[in-house]
Amino acid sequence: MRLVGGVPADPHVGQAHAMPIEARMALDLATAQELDTGMAALVALLRSTFAAARVEWWALSDERELQLVAWDGAGAGAERRFPLGLAGEVVVVGRCDPRLTSALAAVVPVLRRRCVEERLAFEATRLARSNQALEEFAALVAHELKTPLLAALVADDASREVQRALELVDSLLDAARAARERPSAPAAACLQQALGDLGAVELEVTAGATADLPLPAASLRVILRNLLRNAVAAGARRVHVVVVRSAGSSKLLVLDDGVGLGAPAGYATGSGLGLILCREVAGRYGGVLELAPRPSGGTRATLRLGEAS
Repeated sequence: MRLVGGVPADPHVGQAHAMPIEARMALDLATAQELDTGMAALVALLRSTFAAARVEWWALSDERELQLVAWDGAGAGAERRFPLGLAGEVVVVGRCDPRLTSALAAVVPVLRRRCVEERLAFEATRLARSNQALEEFAALVAHELKTPLLAALVADDASREVQRALELVDSLLDAARAARERPSAPAAACLQQALGDLGAVELEVTAGATADLPLPAASLRVILRNLLRNAVAAGARRVHVVVVRSAGSSKLLVLDDGVGLGAPAGYATGSGLGLILCREVAGRYGGVLELAPRPSGGTRATLRLGEAS
């Protein structure tokens, strides 16, 4: 290995410069981890090789609109556009060497392949997320319906419990649809709905939850319902729900006087699926759900949320 100015020389650098411009462009595009970085290298190579004042790459967005993504140079002058199909277009500003057209034409097949690859990767990721969301929703439905359906099995008149189960399904569907809406949940109203979902329980609930929280109301209702249900399962007689807001963040506190986290028949009994799903729901909106023992006994559940942008 020879040295240039005290720095080890890469033997591949000389080989790259000896390549025809078309081969170098194709190599940059084919080996780039992402199309954006490959095109950034391509526009810089085009400008330096053909002495253009400026070269730009305009990519097609998901809305099929052209957006400036990569450029090199700061000169002005006449513009010449080179359509690249799904890859958008290249704009050359200033002097345009005739050889640039043939160089771009030579790499269009590589560009098309990279565009197709990235589109397939994007769709595969989207499908995987959709499948995960469906699995989470199915688990949430199964968990939420367990209590009213078990009650229906032992009730003299099952119609009331079945109706409550159907209402729970409606609230879960609302939560799923709410993921596409601007998040804003009135805490007091959501608490009343969650209490109604629980049915007849011996629980005294006090509240200082009058503010809105930055997540959908249907999602907050699901979270509150599960936290209240866990408090009841832990033998709580009293629960206090309060919202604390500060600059740029909000906290929802659910404080109960049950047996706490450490007891064998305590707060997190059963599969713990409800808490897992609540954390998943909160996480979709940048929220974090934490549990901690209270010094006086019982459990403090804290939902921390940043303000919606």
